[in-house]
Amino acid sequence: MIAGKVVAGPHVRAACARHLRDLETCETRGLVWDKAAVKRAIGFFRDVLTVEVERTDDDGQIVSQAVPFLLHPSQAFIVGSLFGWKQESGLRRFRRAYIEAGKGSGKSPMAAGIGLYMLLSQNKLRAEVYSAATDKDQAAILFRDVVAMWERSPQLNKRLVPSGVNPVWQLTDVSKSSFFKPISTDKRGKSGIRPFCALVDEIHEHFDNSVIEMLRAGTKANQDALIVEITNSGFDRKSVCWQEHEYSIKVAHGDEENDAWFSYVCALDEGDDPFEDETCWPKANPTLGATIKPQFIREQVNEAKGMPSKEAMVRRLHFCEWTESETSAFSRSALELIFGAVDADALSESGRPCYGGLDLSRAKDLTAFTLTWLLDSTRDKWRFAAKTWFWTPKDTLLERGKIDRAPYAGWVKDNFMEAVPGKRIGYGWVADALGSICAKYQPVSIGCDQYGLEQLRDQLTERGLSLPCVVHPQGFQRRVVSETEKGKTSTGAEEVYLWMPDSINKLEAAVVEERIVIETNPVQRMCMTGVIYEQNRTGHRMFAKDKATSRIDGAVSLAMSVGMATLAATEKPKKYQMLFIG
Repeated sequence: MIAGKVVAGPHVRAACARHLRDLETCETRGLVWDKAAVKRAIGFFRDVLTVEVERTDDDGQIVSQAVPFLLHPSQAFIVGSLFGWKQESGLRRFRRAYIEAGKGSGKSPMAAGIGLYMLLSQNKLRAEVYSAATDKDQAAILFRDVVAMWERSPQLNKRLVPSGVNPVWQLTDVSKSSFFKPISTDKRGKSGIRPFCALVDEIHEHFDNSVIEMLRAGTKANQDALIVEITNSGFDRKSVCWQEHEYSIKVAHGDEENDAWFSYVCALDEGDDPFEDETCWPKANPTLGATIKPQFIREQVNEAKGMPSKEAMVRRLHFCEWTESETSAFSRSALELIFGAVDADALSESGRPCYGGLDLSRAKDLTAFTLTWLLDSTRDKWRFAAKTWFWTPKDTLLERGKIDRAPYAGWVKDNFMEAVPGKRIGYGWVADALGSICAKYQPVSIGCDQYGLEQLRDQLTERGLSLPCVVHPQGFQRRVVSETEKGKTSTGAEEVYLWMPDSINKLEAAVVEERIVIETNPVQRMCMTGVIYEQNRTGHRMFAKDKATSRIDGAVSLAMSVGMATLAATEKPKKYQMLFIG
């Protein structure tokens, strides 16, 4: 892998380089590489365990068949590392392992085998081995692989006694008073567990660190215990899985020193595009061709190309990309095509009309103000250019950056957003900022959330300013524009309204059809990629702030401004003025 003869991603290459460095320096660090232990562990899989594979019989039918568990080289590296590396005392070196690879890479059967080996081959009395998760159903998934291996193995049948029938809920080695069972945190009475080995499946689905903390607490008194985490990549960068992912990468690359932590994180290299280049696929799928077939992944990619809503899932599950959200409203590939340069001054000087969207902050949010210029007013073929200004409280900048996992301080330094003195943004400050921007660009109208609008208007009045602010509803309710605002008679008039689902639909269409240019800004990119839709019973969609994976204020202000622009394009032309009262 280091020489490039075997295709591997950057963090797996780093893990291999770490192994080679350790071989050179182990004697001075109190570590031992036990080749005999490696052979015993790999031999256990081959001689005792079986896995199911699909084969074509003589009649051309696909049938399942149990075959000896011959570890793939990538699996042998993991198993060999866990059982081959020891301390001089003979205790295991690695007590924690984090393994992240594409779906279908054989992680669960390998973990099941590790658990059985820990149960039977470590000369441990009263060994407690668990498959662990936040709920019992999830914990049972990996344990089913364990039971299947037991059912197919005469040797395991002799050693292990089952408890329960359909399903079996525990396997016991009576001779050593040891057992293997699933465990979860959704039931009480787990405080007395003392895991010798714990297998944590799909940690990206864990909504907190309760499982890990439960297991860690139970292993404190056992210096030879092992916790193995296996997972696909996730999408929540505030999760315990993301923390383990990031830490494991640092350990693999030598940025963190932890001789007790094993890291195997599959990922693509920067610049790899798995939708266009299949040669990078093994980086995320190390057992490609063995446990998962290229044709299956090829089918997933082709479907994702035709269904953008599936792209994030395919990238996450099969290419180990931490997508910004599970069901992101805007795909990364679509956004890459529409971010670019927007010359607001030139657009203003050309006389093109612009329309605003204002999302006022509550206490710690961003305040976002977007101006969208209407470049082509052809109905349903509207073309836009948009620029967004961001403001955030200065006094809590670093704290919120850590909580949100966003480089706010760097963005302020690079002038992508402005830090406002204080712990919150006052309406007076917003009034001054809007007055300055609107005096320069003269927006025709500004869509605003009802929240805080009266306070803002009071501050504008105190400053002698009058802005063309219009209430733009934020929820599923629609606001029918009055006859006066429509400039039409009621007889035969088309209903014109402001409605967030409609504004969102028009923004989405403009993004997908590349009819909008959004000024390049990492803050706006964060907002757009963090959006997740929620849908009501009638199928209308909204931005779900409570499900968003990041701040989405810029996406909200952009949608409102696009809604205002398209509303104006369906109306008779009207004139708004900025009034400066002195």
